[in-house]
Parts: sequence; C-alpha cells; structure tokens
Amino acid sequence: MPSLTSASGVVPDPLLRPMAGTALGGIVLFLLAAVVLQFARAELDWIRTPMSFYLLGDEGRWLQAGYVALACAIVALAVGWYRALPDSGRSGAPTLLFLLAAAGLGVTAFAPTAQAGLPPTLWNWLHGVAAQTAFLCVTTAMLLQAWRLRGDRRWRRRFAAAFTVALVAFAGVWVLALWRELPRGLSQKGLIAIIAAWLATMSIWLWRDARRPNRAPSPATRQADGTVSGSGAT
Repeated sequence: MPSLTSASGVVPDPLLRPMAGTALGGIVLFLLAAVVLQFARAELDWIRTPMSFYLLGDEGRWLQAGYVALACAIVALAVGWYRALPDSGRSGAPTLLFLLAAAGLGVTAFAPTAQAGLPPTLWNWLHGVAAQTAFLCVTTAMLLQAWRLRGDRRWRRRFAAAFTVALVAFAGVWVLALWRELPRGLSQKGLIAIIAAWLATMSIWLWRDARRPNRAPSPATRQADGTVSGSGAT
C-alpha cells in the first residue's frame, strides 16, 4: 500500500486551513470595524485619540465585536502554527503568550477606559492593564514564533521577514510606552496596523502550506512495515 506521507516528510492536516481561515477572517473583521469607526466617530480626533475611546458609546459595540474577532483569530493562529511546526520547532511559550494576548484583548474590549472629568474606577485600571498585557504578550509571541521558523527547512526562508516585522512591532510597544509626546492615536493605530499585518501574513502562509510534519515512526511501526513489505515481496 502506498504511503500517504510525501517525500518532504509532511502530510495534509485538515485543521490547518480552517484555523488559518478563521484567523484571517477575524483579522479582516477587526480591521473593517476599526477603519469604519474612524469615519463614523467624527467627534474623535483620529490622530490624538487612542482606540480605547472608540470602544465607548453605542458605536463601540462594533469595535468590541472586532476585538473579540481578533482575539479568536490570535487563538486560531497560535494553535495552527503549533501544529504546523515539527516537534523540534514547537514551543509552548509563544502559544501561551498568544492566548494571554487574546484574553487581554477580550478584557480590553469590555472594561471601559478612563475618561476626563470622571473619577477613575477599578474597571478603568483593569482596561489599562489588559491593553498593555495584550500589546506586550502578542509582540513577544510574534518574536518567539518567528524565531522558531529558522529551524525548519520549510519555513526558514520566511524567517527574516517574519522576525524583522515582529522586532519592529516589539520595539514599537516600548516606543509607545516611553515616548509620551507622540500623538497617541496615530502612533497606537500604526502599531496595531503592523501587528495586524504580521498576523494576516502568517495566516496566509499557514493557509498556503496546510501541512503538518510527519512524525518519525516508532520502532514497532517500522518493524511492522518491514514485515508487511517482506510479505508483499514474496
């Protein structure tokens, strides 16, 4: 009986394309909601107003849905890339960080940000912590996940681009945190665009190569295969 394993040592994985499609769809929904609200919320200065203020009010429900879609996308992408890499390239660290980032996004979406003229609340504090957690965790996970590509011959050619963009995003988080004079809205949205572009690109790569590494057969399996082959030869 012919083997289903390809000569390159990879086999089709029926879950990778659904995961990649889910990730890409969630990213598109988030970007669509974010861009539309830049025009729909004319009372907000898009250069100076951070994304958190677009979550407030009735219109904010659309962006909340976008945040949830992006969180689901990050989870799908994390699991998909864990499955796509060989055992030697897999690590729980980026997967865990992606999951923490997704959780942070969910909290950010529904815990309101602090507003001028109103006393601060516990929810305001939770929003700030969750948003910072999401930014830091997702960019760190991007770096670690990109670094893992270098050790696999299928993905090594993607390493330089993935790692460079991840490094720019990671540096951007710290620039945003330390350089307070930057226009908060423009700088934050630029960073979000870089992160979203990286996530979308990784989703497309995963979709195009929806295979998983074939694990080496056990000694018992090899012995059984040899026995079957020997029997077929006679």
